[in-house]
Amino acid sequence: MDMAGTRIYLDFNATAPLRESARRAVISALDLANPSSVHAEGRAARQVVENARREVAALVNGQPSHVVFTSGATEAASMLLTPDWTMGRAPLKFSHLYVSAADHPCILSGGRFEQKMTKIAVQPNGRMDIDALKNALAAHDASEGLPLVATYVANNETGVIQPIEEIAAVARQAGGTTVFDAVQAAGRIPLDISAGSADFFIISSHKIGGPKGVGAVIGASDLMMPRALIKGGGQEKGHRAGTEDVAAIAGFGAAAREATTAMNDMHQVHEKRTRIEAAIRSLVPDTMIYGEQSPRLPNTVFFSLPGIKAETAQIAFDLAGIALSAGSACSSGKVGPSHVLQAMGYGGEGGALRVSIGPQTTDDEIEAFAAALAKIATRRKSAIAAA
Repeated sequence: MDMAGTRIYLDFNATAPLRESARRAVISALDLANPSSVHAEGRAARQVVENARREVAALVNGQPSHVVFTSGATEAASMLLTPDWTMGRAPLKFSHLYVSAADHPCILSGGRFEQKMTKIAVQPNGRMDIDALKNALAAHDASEGLPLVATYVANNETGVIQPIEEIAAVARQAGGTTVFDAVQAAGRIPLDISAGSADFFIISSHKIGGPKGVGAVIGASDLMMPRALIKGGGQEKGHRAGTEDVAAIAGFGAAAREATTAMNDMHQVHEKRTRIEAAIRSLVPDTMIYGEQSPRLPNTVFFSLPGIKAETAQIAFDLAGIALSAGSACSSGKVGPSHVLQAMGYGGEGGALRVSIGPQTTDDEIEAFAAALAKIATRRKSAIAAA
């Protein structure tokens, strides 16, 4: 097998490769007019936006009218994580935010709640401690306002899938509302916002093979909505001002359409992940694969190589022509243990490596990963023997 001169990309959770359909949609929409204009050119641009809205809604079996486009998932989180909402025209107050200790930084930042936030512990398997959530909500002071519960559907590092139906039921019993970060889950596992397991989903375009710089809030309804984060001209029904990025939205819609169909191939991705994990265990028998006892995304492996820092191993893989992550891309440049591993009760001082794949990942690429890991494992044994 000659992989010389060929880079291998195993970092789909950071960003998925741009789908060709999304590329074509972006290019074809670049010259379109302002979608708020009432002339024929404006109406043509508006049609492109609304077509994309339907495709994005379909990704979670939602209603197009309940989709609000944003600049990405981080803005979507900041929009939703606010104490100030409306129910129709009436004001609605949320007084406290409850999040998972292993959440993505855009959720852990708390949005506009400032200090009125509680982190709920996760179990060693990476799933939220439901009893801890129940206890926290039982202590919630309803006289000050309602509780808002926000967490991930699937963790960006471990791929662990939360029991969102159970979380939603607990939140609903306490009079709360749920916001689920579905950035990693969308297009990889079935999502159905009409089933009542979520009040709001957050979606990101570039995680499903669309362009960067566009995301969406998808609600189970549009009766209850947060106060606008970005105010101005009234676009997106007043929920998010600013001229829509028609080209990016068009690409988002194309990617959503293709991702919905591609979910039929996820069993093949799972089989590839199984082969990757088998290679890791064979070459590094004392490895730790985090969250492996829990339901996980079919494409994600988060593992440690005892005795080797994750950053060191990542560099070795990169030199071998293989792109993967030491933690999440949003934390690149930061030195320190993974907060996800810490929340799960692991020291994690050496960090961990994340391999995340897609339907495009080939058998040759998996073999090349195993070959690179074999060299790293050999150097690890030599270092241990010399110590």
